[in-house]
Amino acid sequence: MASMHEIDFKIYGDDMQFVEIELDPMEAVVAEAGGMMYMEDGIQMETIFGDGSQQNSGFLGALLGAGKRLLTGESLFMTVFLNRGMGKKKTAFGAPYPGKIIPVNLAELGGELITQKDSFLCAAKGVSVGIAFNRKIGAGLFGGEGFIMQRLTGDGWAFVHAGGTMVIRDLQPGETLRVDTGCVVGFTPTVDFDIQFVGGVKSALFGGEGLFFATLRGPGRVWLQSLPLSRMADRIVMASRVAGGGGREEGSLLGGLGSLLDGDNR
Repeated sequence: MASMHEIDFKIYGDDMQFVEIELDPMEAVVAEAGGMMYMEDGIQMETIFGDGSQQNSGFLGALLGAGKRLLTGESLFMTVFLNRGMGKKKTAFGAPYPGKIIPVNLAELGGELITQKDSFLCAAKGVSVGIAFNRKIGAGLFGGEGFIMQRLTGDGWAFVHAGGTMVIRDLQPGETLRVDTGCVVGFTPTVDFDIQFVGGVKSALFGGEGLFFATLRGPGRVWLQSLPLSRMADRIVMASRVAGGGGREEGSLLGGLGSLLDGDNR
């Protein structure tokens, strides 16, 4: 018998999507704080301490789940939306920035999915939102976005968000894909994940692609995004600097040299 709540859902929109979830009486969905868009009368909200699963019992179990979330940079608390009304009720959760909402049936993936720590949106009550450490030396020393990730476990539906356009790649055994670290949304546990140095002084300093990239080796499925939140935030910061007179190339090495030649010592 499945331990997860078997929810029904529908995704609306194109670039700014939201997912509407239909709950039977006493069914529930768990989400990050602040992700709710709307909910119908009869649905009760409850803030819980921990990772949202029912697998751990007692205070120590809840404390363990909360500690895992704290390590991923998330809140210690999650919100449960429980249908205590008569008949079916709906609640919806919106994407945090332009992109796509990806519905994932964990039962079809063997009960586990590894995701970037900020991509989780919501899931059926009972899905555990834990932590996944990458033990590779490269990822441990230089991982940045890829070192500490989230581990979604269970046999129900989970919803993750990908920025920009999303693409799914099914890697064959031994097949390797090199990706910008921020463009990795998630992957199945069978995929070998590591962080490697780009190599070459000129590539590292002037290439504009960062010092490190993620290496994904099959077999397994990989979800990628074209617009990581970190990349969009960097562009917004650069644009604000330009608007404030910081110069067109403020964020680059050449921009720094230009500022010096212009006498800009800020």
